[in-house]
Amino acid sequence: MADPGGDLFDSIVLAEDRFRGEGYQEGFTEGSHLGETEGRRYGSANGAKIGSEVSFYKGFAYTWKCLLQNNQDVKSSKRLKVLNSLLEMVQQFPYEDPTYDKLQEDLEKMRAKFKQICSLLNVQPVFQNVKSAEMSF
Repeated sequence: MADPGGDLFDSIVLAEDRFRGEGYQEGFTEGSHLGETEGRRYGSANGAKIGSEVSFYKGFAYTWKCLLQNNQDVKSSKRLKVLNSLLEMVQQFPYEDPTYDKLQEDLEKMRAKFKQICSLLNVQPVFQNVKSAEMSF
């Protein structure tokens, strides 16, 4: 037969382990919730920056394509080819795939193509991702 005093003693001795386990579980649950909230906020902010940059490239390329499409010289033909290449990159960009593992690689390729276009067009644009969406050339 179990001693009733022994059960009380066991509950006191084992209280530390029980409270540690409960505290860990509460902390884990709260940390998971806060981590998910912060992750969403971070993802939204960075997603907006990337979207703004890609949209800038798209607008830039379309504008120059419209300006150059009526020219028949060799330089304009080469410029249009590179502009179309950038537009194709923008079209293939995975906007709705948050797990895309080559996102940074594709962005770097797009940035390099943009720099190539700027060189061909002899323009010095500066993309600034600021809250007021100011862009200077």
